[in-house]
Amino acid sequence: MTKILLIDDEPDILRVLSMSLKADGYEVFTALGGKEGLKLFEREAPSIILTDIRMPGMDGLEVLRRIKECRADTEVIIITGHGDIDSAIEALQFGASDFINKPVRDEALSIALKRAHEKLKIRSQLKDYTNDLETMCEIATEEFERKSNFQAKLIRSSNDGIVATDEDWNIVIINPGAQKIFGYSRADTAGKTDIRALFPKQAIDILEENARHPDSVEEIPWQEMNIISKSGESIPVRFSGATLREKNQMIGSVAFFQDLREIKRLEKELVNSERLAAIGQTVAGMAHCIKNILHGFKGGSYLVDIGIDKNNTDKLKNGWQMIQRTIARTSDLVLDLLSYSKEREVEYEPCRPNEIADDVCELLKENANDYDIEIRKQFSPDIGEIRLDPRILHRGLLNLVSNAIDACIFDDGLQKSHHVKVATALDEDQRIRFEIIDNGSGMDKDVKEKLFTSFFSTKGPKGTGLGLLVTRKLIEEHRGTIEFESEEGEGTRFIIRLPYEMTNRE
Repeated sequence: MTKILLIDDEPDILRVLSMSLKADGYEVFTALGGKEGLKLFEREAPSIILTDIRMPGMDGLEVLRRIKECRADTEVIIITGHGDIDSAIEALQFGASDFINKPVRDEALSIALKRAHEKLKIRSQLKDYTNDLETMCEIATEEFERKSNFQAKLIRSSNDGIVATDEDWNIVIINPGAQKIFGYSRADTAGKTDIRALFPKQAIDILEENARHPDSVEEIPWQEMNIISKSGESIPVRFSGATLREKNQMIGSVAFFQDLREIKRLEKELVNSERLAAIGQTVAGMAHCIKNILHGFKGGSYLVDIGIDKNNTDKLKNGWQMIQRTIARTSDLVLDLLSYSKEREVEYEPCRPNEIADDVCELLKENANDYDIEIRKQFSPDIGEIRLDPRILHRGLLNLVSNAIDACIFDDGLQKSHHVKVATALDEDQRIRFEIIDNGSGMDKDVKEKLFTSFFSTKGPKGTGLGLLVTRKLIEEHRGTIEFESEEGEGTRFIIRLPYEMTNRE
C-alpha cells in the first residue's frame, strides 16, 4: 500500500483529501503545518507528499527543500492558490513533480498522482540500472555486443529520452522517448549518427568536458536547454548524462532528456490564468471605487437641489462641499491609476528633504488638529541640499502621513493622546531615511498580508486601495525601499529609504 503524507494548515482540506485518498487505497498521514509534516516524513517515510505552498511558519517551498535534501527520490506535489505563479515555478525548479490548484479537483489530483507513480517507477528502474552500471561494464569489457545489450536494458520502458553512444560518440541506442523528442527513428541513427550532429551544442560541450576529466563527477546535474527536432521545432528539455568509464578509460556515454513541453504549457496556462484573475480584480475594484464616488456626487447634488428649491444657503453650502470632496477623491483615483499604470523615469534635482517633509506636515496639520492629533517633527540637521526626485518623495510622504493620521482617527483607544511622528536621518551608502510613526489602531496579521494588494483599503468607501500600492511603486522606481512594522492597537512605523546624489555645492 502506497504511503501518502498530506500537509496543510486547514483541517477541512486535510479531512476531505484524506477520505478521498483512503477510498482509493492509499495509506494516508496528515499534518497541520510544515514542522509536523517533516516529523511524520522522517518517521513514516512516505513515497508521495502533497503540501500546500502557503502555510504559516514553514511554507511549502521550505518543506520541499528539506524533503529533497533528506530523500531526493520522494515525489512532492505542490498545492497552489491563485497568485502563486512564481512560487509554483520555483517549486518545479526545486524538484517538485507537479502542482495542482485549489480547490483540488479529483481529476487533477488523480492525474498528478499517476504522474508521481510513473516517476517513482522510472526512478526506481534508472536507479537499479545505474547501480549495476560498473559491474556490467566490467563483465562486458571485451564484448561490445553484451555492452550494447546492457545499455539497451538501461533505457527499456523509460518515458524519458535516453541516448547511449560508444567511445567515439556514435549512437548505439536511442529509446522511443528520445525518438519522439528528436523526431528520428532508431533506423535513422543507431550506428550511423554522431551525437554532435544531433544534440544541442550546450549538451555536447558538457559531455566533452566531462570526458576530458576522468576525475570529474560521472553524473551531470540536470539543466534546461532546447533541442531542434527533425521537423525544426524547438523543444524545451531537461538534460543530464554521464560518460561511462572502465579503468579511467571512456567506453561510451549516456544522455537523458526529459520533455518539458507539457510543463511549459501548464506554466503558460497558469500565467494566463493569473493575468485574467488580475484583470478581473482590477475591473471589480474600479467599479467599486467609481460606485462610491457616484454616491458622493448624488448626495451632493441632492443637497444642492434642495438648497435651490428652498433657497436654503446651508443646504447649498453642504451640498457643494460634498461635491468638492468627491471631486478631490475622483482626482486622487485618476492620479493613482495613472501613477500605477505608467512607468516613470526618476528626475533628480536639487532639493531639501527636510523642507519637503515639513511641507507635508503643514499640509496635513489642520486635518490632524481637527481630531486632536499631534504631528511631531524630528528632522536631522545633517541633511542639507541633495539631489533626488522631490515629487516622488512628496507624494510618498503625503500618502503615509495621511494614512497615519487616519489610523489615529479610526483608533478605538479613546484614552490615548494620539500623535504622528515624522523623522529624517542619513544612512550609509548615500541613502536618506524617512520614518512615519503613529500610535493609532495598528494592523492585524490579515491586514498586514494584504497591505500592498491592489484596491485593498481599511478605510471602507473613503479609500481607493491604491495609495500604498502607488507609494511603493514610486519608491521602487527611485531604487528605494519601503518597510513597515505594526502591532494591532499599538500603532505602525513605516520606513522609506531613498538613494540620493550630492549637489555641486557640497
